[in-house]
Amino acid sequence: MYFYVNSNKMFFIFILFFSTLISISSNSWLGCWMGLEINLLSFIPLISNTKNLLNTEAALKYFLTQSIASINFLFSILLKMILFKNFEMNNFLSIMINSSLLMKMGSAPFYFWFPNIMEGLSWMNCFILMTWQKISPMILLSYYMNNNFIMIIMMLNAMIGAISGFNQTSIRKLMAFSSINNLAWLMASMMISENIWLMYFFLYSFLNLILCFMFSMLNIFYINQIMNFNLITIIKMSLMINFFSLGGLPPFLGFFPKWIILNFLMNNNMYIISFIFIMSSLIMLFFYIRIIYLSFLLNFFKLKWFKIKIKNNFFSLINFFSLISMTGLILNTFMFF
Repeated sequence: MYFYVNSNKMFFIFILFFSTLISISSNSWLGCWMGLEINLLSFIPLISNTKNLLNTEAALKYFLTQSIASINFLFSILLKMILFKNFEMNNFLSIMINSSLLMKMGSAPFYFWFPNIMEGLSWMNCFILMTWQKISPMILLSYYMNNNFIMIIMMLNAMIGAISGFNQTSIRKLMAFSSINNLAWLMASMMISENIWLMYFFLYSFLNLILCFMFSMLNIFYINQIMNFNLITIIKMSLMINFFSLGGLPPFLGFFPKWIILNFLMNNNMYIISFIFIMSSLIMLFFYIRIIYLSFLLNFFKLKWFKIKIKNNFFSLINFFSLISMTGLILNTFMFF
């Protein structure tokens, strides 16, 4: 959370938010491309840090991958402007535009850069990359969504996000693969309606914010670090509630949007996609339970001088967020009556 004090960082955050608004409100493809470029150029100063080589490496990797995606996107929209001046577009061109946008948001099969860059970022930058940076590509994707192509991508995202998380000890990489898995749900919600997508994205961002905020405050980056907090039961309980909610376990808030999406898929006879989504969610829950299992059941002997200084405000915030995650589903079910 270091950039809140720095005026330069605040300026780049403002440009980052503003560039997303340019992209999603533009009435031409060139305007959308311009917004994406401003977004890229404003995010790089936020993640680069001269004191940390990992941050600088992540910034360089991010720049290269996003530049390749931008070139593909620009080439595709120029082809569209030359060949198809009206709104009709053939499958090849729509797949090209979709592919460049999928690469921009770190979706399968162009996901290889995403976990590596996440590994070199601070938690707050990870949060921005997992949530805000997906808004522009997702909304642009909805303009010319090739349904058959997107269904294949949805299944790939669900499977790769779930399977690639095995044997990961880094929590940042685990969250990256969780983000890839959630992209499948976001694409499915976009196929239903923009309101469902907005609700799912808001809840996903909210749960991500809680977890990233907790890990940032406690300075946790790897699974074995969680075992050190064997005396703070509130933190363990909050981790359990929010991880289960992110995984979509029924009593919690995160289950509600997944329930709506699965209901739509089943009503439209998309049984294979529904099965893959359910199985991938179960695998993701296994990862989260593994983290919680370690924190609850394995204890370290603590040295007398081992102290964790945490402010009372932090505990009250975490308790409030966890309460929302727990009671959210009960409150949301009243919307059906």
